[in-house]
Amino acid sequence: MENLFRQFNNLNILIVGDVMIDAYLWGKVDRISPEAPVPVVSVNKRENRLGGAANVALNVRALGANPIICAVTGDDLDAAEFHNLLNELNLPAEGIIKDPSRPTTVKTRVIGHSQQIVRIDSENDELLDEEMTQSLLHTIRKIIESRPIHAIIFEDYDKGVLSPYLITEIVELANQKQIITVVDPKKRNFLDYKDVTLFKPNLKELREGLKISIDASSPNEVEDAISLLQDKLNCKMAMVTLSERGVYISSAKGKQRIPAHIRNIADVSGAGDTVIATTAVCLASGMDEFTTAAIANLAGGLVCEYVGVVPVDKEQLLNEAQKKI
Repeated sequence: MENLFRQFNNLNILIVGDVMIDAYLWGKVDRISPEAPVPVVSVNKRENRLGGAANVALNVRALGANPIICAVTGDDLDAAEFHNLLNELNLPAEGIIKDPSRPTTVKTRVIGHSQQIVRIDSENDELLDEEMTQSLLHTIRKIIESRPIHAIIFEDYDKGVLSPYLITEIVELANQKQIITVVDPKKRNFLDYKDVTLFKPNLKELREGLKISIDASSPNEVEDAISLLQDKLNCKMAMVTLSERGVYISSAKGKQRIPAHIRNIADVSGAGDTVIATTAVCLASGMDEFTTAAIANLAGGLVCEYVGVVPVDKEQLLNEAQKKI
């Protein structure tokens, strides 16, 4: 297992999708507001972190691989803060484009006594215009032509960067160059990710994307839904995260459900980012899909033990993988 994890260090992983700032206001709650029946949070700490596709990049780098983000921000103060965060964390900004017509996405979480009280979102989820889409596609092509890319992650938060056109163009280019493509989908583009290597929805996304009801406790219903998904997308592999029920992986080699491990869950924020990053890096290193799913399942569980969005710890993940896989 150590040898497999060492191979991560040689990988270039391209992440295309929606970036954002995860902002946190930490404080304590001692009283209820006299203006409305809501808690008053006395803030004692403020923090900005990279979120969305940028958090996926942090997870990729935490695993030892080299992440390259291709995304769009606004041209505002939040964009400046986003680039400051990239610089502080030594992440490349070559694939980031600024669009002055839209705001940089910011999700602000207000946390009192380690519990999230409210989340405030500042965003524009309209699709990029044609000029910005072509500019982003040109940037992506340039990066792919300039160095070996071992996997492409589509990190879709439905914020407007990924369109059916852009998805199709990138997947066609990746398949021509035999680059692995993995997808963390949302509802809007759910069925537009045709011919990808691996498609990873959670159960809610699977239900909404296919417009069917699925009983998570019924293995047959889950299996039938995944078979339908693979038929519609013609994807080589489908991996569905089932929360406390673990993950289900399906490929030409077979099907397998990997149970979740018992955890002290503090916060599920960002767990999906960790799972898709781990999946891409493992597959790109040559790992088989079932080992990949098992390690990704472990990684997603580990980050849920921390409050807030945090990247996975590679050494901790390796230790757990050696014990449990």
